[in-house]
Amino acid sequence: MTPQQQPPITAAALAHSLHTALAPTTLEVLDESAAHAGHTGANATGAGSHFRVRISSPVFTNLPRVRQHRLVYDALQEWINRGVHAIAIEIL
Repeated sequence: MTPQQQPPITAAALAHSLHTALAPTTLEVLDESAAHAGHTGANATGAGSHFRVRISSPVFTNLPRVRQHRLVYDALQEWINRGVHAIAIEIL
């Protein structure tokens, strides 16, 4: 698939990946890219590079915070590979 054929990097796309992998009971994905314009990792579009994820999931039960975060990063690996620069994770 060429870059033009790939779906855009959006909060909704990241949320879909998280729903599929972690079946969250609470999920909010915010695109904070515009607030990082001109910073390292920002792109020229003002979208799709910096995200905040607020999530709770039964999958996280009894796991240490580092493991919980690793599961979120694993679920979003496709998007990280495509150019997401920063993900702020808040486990609820």
